[in-house]
Amino acid sequence: MTRLERFPPTLAAVQSRIGAICLDDYARSRNALDGAVTGLSPYFTHGFLTLPEVLAELAGLDALHVQHKFVYELGWREYFRHVWRHKGDDIFVSLHEGLLPDRYYDRELPADIREARTGVPVIDLAVRTLYATGYLHNHARMWLASYVVHLRKIHWRAGADWMVAHLLDGDLASNHLSWQWVAGTASRKPYLFNAGNVARFAPAPWHSPGSVVDTSYEALDAIALSPGAISVHSLGDGVTESMLYQRPPDASVFSIPDTDKVAGRDVWLVHPWSLRGPPRDLPPDTIIIGVCFAEFHDRWPWSAARWDFVVPRMQEIAACSWIGDIDSLVKALSQARSVRAYAEPHIDTLLCKVADCIPSVPLFADVAQPCASFSQWWTRVTDDVVRVQDLPGAACL
Repeated sequence: MTRLERFPPTLAAVQSRIGAICLDDYARSRNALDGAVTGLSPYFTHGFLTLPEVLAELAGLDALHVQHKFVYELGWREYFRHVWRHKGDDIFVSLHEGLLPDRYYDRELPADIREARTGVPVIDLAVRTLYATGYLHNHARMWLASYVVHLRKIHWRAGADWMVAHLLDGDLASNHLSWQWVAGTASRKPYLFNAGNVARFAPAPWHSPGSVVDTSYEALDAIALSPGAISVHSLGDGVTESMLYQRPPDASVFSIPDTDKVAGRDVWLVHPWSLRGPPRDLPPDTIIIGVCFAEFHDRWPWSAARWDFVVPRMQEIAACSWIGDIDSLVKALSQARSVRAYAEPHIDTLLCKVADCIPSVPLFADVAQPCASFSQWWTRVTDDVVRVQDLPGAACL
């Protein structure tokens, strides 16, 4: 199955996935690589739907308790956004010291990891799956991050930057803060795993008996606390890392910003994180323009697979699509009657220079003070809440 067959960039695909959700199966098996996960994360990241909207579509919502595992997992996405809102770009540095000072971790991801030839089946299969599908089960992400940071002594930031570029659902807050959680720089203790954990939650090809992870947690803890990385006997054959692109591989689908296209008109901007389409109350004859900010993509290039996920849907919504730097976009849109767009933290510092930004409706209550942990945040947002309908975002249900 190709990437686009597994994750078609369509609203119909979203509805199909929602219709297939069985909440009981999800709660029971979500931690297994072949469990009943939803596969909705690429669609959440790119704004095909919001968290309140997915709950609105679920059967049996009336009986859904706020502490249900499905709602709990949705909470992690909003918690990471909560941390990002309070920390800003500080999420790209260690929030506090981990097991070892930063100087003990290398800043480059080794070739044997990038090329899936470490000789550890769970790690090599995770890398191959990432390149082949643009997606990894959360457990596989944690295993890979733990191996990179604690056994190979690679700084979490090197791994996080590499992984986010290849993920269809690459959200900077969720990805980088998850790597920090594994590293122990955003949590009270690091995440470690062994071959027994892999055997419990992964199919047989992922099992790693006789490898470096086939040991006790006491031994793994000692390795994690040691400044030295493990010895590696990498395999000769691997895979080629997927190329990354600062612009869509097919550049013909975008044009340069054009003032004449929008002069005197109401404009709605569609960006890569707002692919559900525009609001229904737009003024008549509003022109819809797809837009990508060069400054963002210069810093955070994407795989061809991710561009292929985003661009077709953007073309479906928009009359035309532009890619340019902030100066060219400001100039082109300055003659429009009005310019609006959905707010998005990935690009808000740029987007707010050209458009009036409409904030998304959160599922959970806003917490004004920063929370030091997910458990602290979760306690605050679910205090005195029993049913999903009692959450603030329920107004959208």
